Amino acid sequence: MSTEVLGFVGLASLFVFICAGFPISFTLIFLSLVVGYIGIGKVVFNLMTLQFFGVMTETVLAAVPFFLFMGYVLEDSGLMNRLFKAFQFMLARVNGSLYLAVTSTATIFAAATGIVGSSITLLGIMGAPSMRDSNYDVRLSAGCIAAGGTLGILIPPSIMLVVMGPVVGVPVTDLFAAAILPGLMLAFLYVTYTLVRCWLNPSLGPALPEELRPTSFTWVLKEMMLGIIPVTVLILATLGSIMFGLATPTEGAAAGATGAVILTMAYGRLTRKGIKRAMLRTLEISSMILLLVAASNFFGSVFSRLGSATMLTKMLLGLHVNPLIMVMAIMLVIFILGWPLEWVPIVLIFVPILLPLVREMGYNLIWFCILVAVTLQTAWLSPPVALSAYFLKGVVPQWELKDIYIGMIQFMGLQLIGVFTIMFYPPIATWLPALFK
Repeated sequence: MSTEVLGFVGLASLFVFICAGFPISFTLIFLSLVVGYIGIGKVVFNLMTLQFFGVMTETVLAAVPFFLFMGYVLEDSGLMNRLFKAFQFMLARVNGSLYLAVTSTATIFAAATGIVGSSITLLGIMGAPSMRDSNYDVRLSAGCIAAGGTLGILIPPSIMLVVMGPVVGVPVTDLFAAAILPGLMLAFLYVTYTLVRCWLNPSLGPALPEELRPTSFTWVLKEMMLGIIPVTVLILATLGSIMFGLATPTEGAAAGATGAVILTMAYGRLTRKGIKRAMLRTLEISSMILLLVAASNFFGSVFSRLGSATMLTKMLLGLHVNPLIMVMAIMLVIFILGWPLEWVPIVLIFVPILLPLVREMGYNLIWFCILVAVTLQTAWLSPPVALSAYFLKGVVPQWELKDIYIGMIQFMGLQLIGVFTIMFYPPIATWLPALFK
C-alpha cells in the first residue's frame, strides 16, 4: 500500500471512529501516530512535538479564552435582557416589532460572543414569552430566534474565525473585517423577510398589545441608553481596536473581557458565583478547542507528509471541472458534514485537507473562509439534525419540534441566498479587508 493511500485509510478510519462516538481529539492523535509511524517511521514523533509546540506558542489562539470569557460574563450580566427590552419597547407600535427586536439583539449579542448555543438559549428565554403573549406566529418566531442565534458563528469576534485564521494562514483581523458585511447582510435578510410577511399578513406579528406597551417615553429612552449604548460601545471599541491595528486580536480580546467585567460590575450584577461559572465554562470550552487544534494540526501534517493531500488535489484538478462548480461541491460537503459535526472538527480537519485545492484554483482564501462560515451557519438551521432546534426546544418546550423545524427551513432559504450571493459576488467578503490594509 502506498503512503498516499495510507493517508486516506487514516481519514476513512477517522470517520468510523467519530461515528462510533470516540473523542475526536484523542482519535486524531492515535490515528496520526499509527498511520504516521507506518508511513514515515519515527519522524512522526518529531512531527507531533513540532505541531503541539506550534499551537502552544500561537499567540492569536490566546484570544479564544478571552472572547469566551467576555461572552459568558455578558450572558450572566442581564445586559442582553435589557438590550432586548429596549428594542421591544422602542418598536412597540410596529407590526413584527419583536422579530426586529430579536434580530437586532441577536446581531449585537453575536458581536459580544461567538457562542451559538448561548445566543439561541438567551434569545429563546427573552423573546419567546413576549412572542407568545403577543400572539406571534410560532413558526416564524422559532425561525427568527434560531437564525438570529446562529449569527454568532459569523459576526466578529467569532470564535470560529479566531481558530480558522491560523489554520488557513490568514490574519484574524482580515477575517473579522470580511465577516462584517455578510453578517449584516444576513441580519437584513431576516428583518426584511419577517417585516414583509407581517405587512402582507399582520396576524403573523401584530403590534405589541396596549397593556404591554411602555407608558413613558422617558423610560424607553432610559432603557435604550442603558441597554443598547454600553454594550455597543464595548463591542465597537473591542473590534475597532483590532481591525484598525491598535491592538492584536489577543490584546483586544483581553480588553473586551475586562470591559465586560467592568460593565457587569457597574450594573451591580457581578458576583463571585457568576465569575466562577464563567471561568469554569471558559476553561472547559477553550481547553477542548485548543487540544483539538493541536490534534488536527498533527493529523493534517501527517496527511500532507504522506502525500495524500497532494494526491487529492491532483485527482480533483484532473477532473477538469469548472472551479466554481468545484467550490459548490466543497460547500455541499461542508454543509452535509455540518449536520452531525460541530464546526470545530470541520474547520480543523477537513478545511486544511481541501486548502491545497482551493489555492491551486487561485481563489481568495479570505472569501473561501467566509463562504465556509456562512455554509456552516446554514447547516445549523437545516434538518435532519439542526442543533439550533434542540437548543430552542430546551428553553421553549411549549413549541412543537415540527413547528420549530418548519420555521427554521424558511430562514435556511435566506441563508442559501446569502451563500450564493457571497459565492457569486466576492467583494461582499473581500472589500472591507482590502479597505483596512
